[in-house]
Amino acid sequence: MIILLRRGAAPADVQKLREDLQNRGFTLHESTGTLESLIGVIGDTSAIDINTLQARDCIERISRIAEPYKKVNRKMHPDNTVIDVRGRKVGNGSLQIIAGPCSVESEEQIISTAVSVKEAGATMLRGGAFKPRTSPYAFQGLEANGIDLLKKARDITGLPIVTEIMGEEDLPLFEDIDVIQVGARNMQNFKLLKALGKFNKPILLKRGLSSTIEELLMSAEYIMAGGNSEVILCERGIRTFETMTRNTLDISAVSLLKQKSHLPVCADPSHATGILSLIEPMSLSLIVAGADMLEIEVHCNPVNALSDGAQQLTPTSFSSLMQNINKMADFMGRNIG
Repeated sequence: MIILLRRGAAPADVQKLREDLQNRGFTLHESTGTLESLIGVIGDTSAIDINTLQARDCIERISRIAEPYKKVNRKMHPDNTVIDVRGRKVGNGSLQIIAGPCSVESEEQIISTAVSVKEAGATMLRGGAFKPRTSPYAFQGLEANGIDLLKKARDITGLPIVTEIMGEEDLPLFEDIDVIQVGARNMQNFKLLKALGKFNKPILLKRGLSSTIEELLMSAEYIMAGGNSEVILCERGIRTFETMTRNTLDISAVSLLKQKSHLPVCADPSHATGILSLIEPMSLSLIVAGADMLEIEVHCNPVNALSDGAQQLTPTSFSSLMQNINKMADFMGRNIG
């Protein structure tokens, strides 16, 4: 339930309202915007008599929320959430570009790629230290050593680092990671989501391979319910009957997520398509759809990559892509970085 406070309401009346609701066992989420101030009431509100509550002088209007996600809901928080990642703002209308290899393979590989994507205009560095793979025999990542190499690349380039976590037991290794990525296979790992809710780091939450938009929002709700409000939603393609692309990129999900939620939205055209020639047109389309961030795979030598080489751009190709991303961003009146 959402309570819209009357403009100029007496602070003492608002405080009395808070206390009465909290004494009845409700959790409150407050949002103060430029024009409106709201109190979100979380809990079973079916027993509340809206007409009686509406009689208070400090209340302008009361409405119930039908959706099961409350903290994530834009109705609860009309203004966009803006997340600061080492000075890079995500969700304020600018465009952030995460670029880097699917997996961290060696010091030379990650630093070479990091330097090249920074020169091309990327604003953050991605790289998998832990790699969830379909086959148990495929390269699983350098794990803790991979995280150390990502930090070294950050020291050299200044780019914030984004990397994927596999389980809550690895959380101590992520204390100095700038953005923790939850992969598609872990989107409904609720034990991990609850742990991340108590972790003071931005979380990049990827949509599951066969998950609905509401299920993605409910997974974000798990994190926010734990106390961490810095969640970035990520559309990375879903599994459909189509076989010509690795996954089916749901561009409409980006715009719909922006309508349904106040959280920033990222999109991953590399995993969504798996086809190099589609990364550029999809990237440009995603900017138009309103994505706050793009995550693009780039490798200094993709032919010899240990994972997903077929969908990773070369530094030269990425530089060319960035030129067109800059043009589209400028056309849309958006800044990169």
